[in-house]
Amino acid sequence: MTATETVAPAKAGNGKFRLRWPHYLLIAAGLLVLLSLVRMVDGADDVTSSGTVSAALRLAVPIFLAGLGGLWAERSGVINIGLEGMMILGTWTGAWAGYQWGPWIGVLFGILGGALGGLLHAIATVTFGVDHIVSGVAINILGLGLTQFLAGLIFNAGHAKDLGGGPRQSPPIDPIKTLTLPMLSGGKIGGWESPDWLGSLESHHWFLVSDIAGILRGVTNGLSLLTLVCLLLIPLTFVILWKTPFGLRIRSCGEDPYAAESLGVHVYRMKYAAVIISGGFSGLAGAFLVTVAASLYQDGQTGGRGYIGLASMIFGNWRPGGLAAGSLLFGYTDAMNVRGGGQSVHALLLFVTILLLGVAVWQGVRANRLRSQVVTDLGRREVRGAYVGAVLSLVAAAGLLVWFLLSDEVPGELVSFSPHLTTLLVLALASQRLRMPAADGLRYRRGEAR
Repeated sequence: MTATETVAPAKAGNGKFRLRWPHYLLIAAGLLVLLSLVRMVDGADDVTSSGTVSAALRLAVPIFLAGLGGLWAERSGVINIGLEGMMILGTWTGAWAGYQWGPWIGVLFGILGGALGGLLHAIATVTFGVDHIVSGVAINILGLGLTQFLAGLIFNAGHAKDLGGGPRQSPPIDPIKTLTLPMLSGGKIGGWESPDWLGSLESHHWFLVSDIAGILRGVTNGLSLLTLVCLLLIPLTFVILWKTPFGLRIRSCGEDPYAAESLGVHVYRMKYAAVIISGGFSGLAGAFLVTVAASLYQDGQTGGRGYIGLASMIFGNWRPGGLAAGSLLFGYTDAMNVRGGGQSVHALLLFVTILLLGVAVWQGVRANRLRSQVVTDLGRREVRGAYVGAVLSLVAAAGLLVWFLLSDEVPGELVSFSPHLTTLLVLALASQRLRMPAADGLRYRRGEAR
């Protein structure tokens, strides 16, 4: 392989630069250095503490599981906004089985409950051709109403009530075992108390070193076995959808089902499989909430995470890696709300200010480069758009900087809204680079003309 062949994959077919994994790692490293600097300037140690990282991971897992469910369905061409309802079904069925037969049986029943919701969505959309949005909304309403009825009927009577159940909650569920790496993150081996080297490094609050130690300790101390299993589903989904014939058939149904049909793909079967798997992932997200996050079912427990998972999937451009990044972003901002409060979010104001300055510089350089190359009206509009983006980024950065300098912490009302605001901003900024599957949401009928 020549040097030219080695460098060539870094560029897309249209000549634009394409980011690869080494570039993403460099970006992540740069963001970590910037976050460490912001932490030291503002004294907000919870920004990269192990407790915050652990909470962020715990909050992100049900979101990216729901997002993976949306990914499977939409890669087959079926829009699934019923993720929330399928999650709700997973919480109830997981809790119902979990308090009786143990948490792992609860996880299995949670998957089955979500898969049942996926099956209903597939019957409506694939077999009967119901509008995907209408069917998804119906699943959400059905899941909420059915679980509230069943909770009052079963958890508020008999043996379940004696164990602590009620009309809005289930009896407690035994916790799933956790893992802690000895020597690195403490813990006990028999009667021996293991050292906590990462915790010791974190407690010194050194620049970058303590931040890395806090992040590593957050993912190696008290990690639930179910969390580990769920994390492995990200690479597994990528391998199945992009590296196997089964995944290729599913993705072909989402891009052009009639072409797939002409090549012998059973489109209905593939869509059914993908939507049922989608429901299973959402049900697993619900089971995670009742076995790891809370250890019991409570009414309203999902809290809109199905919708946020759908937003994370869109932010990730219908890819598992981007979906995981979007879920972690929301989980992290939510963890800031739970643990750090106003001071930690206040430190993030400076972090976002520096990022916006970087965006403004990048947009200005991009506009100058484009101006010397374009000759068409479309190109001129792109140049103007880049200049406008640079100016808006500078204005926003200036406003946030003034806010940071004139305040000591962010008001509690804004802190609680910061995760949702982050989701909206990220989706708005990422919207220009997104490309959904070409046949996503389109009604398919075998043998019909296009």
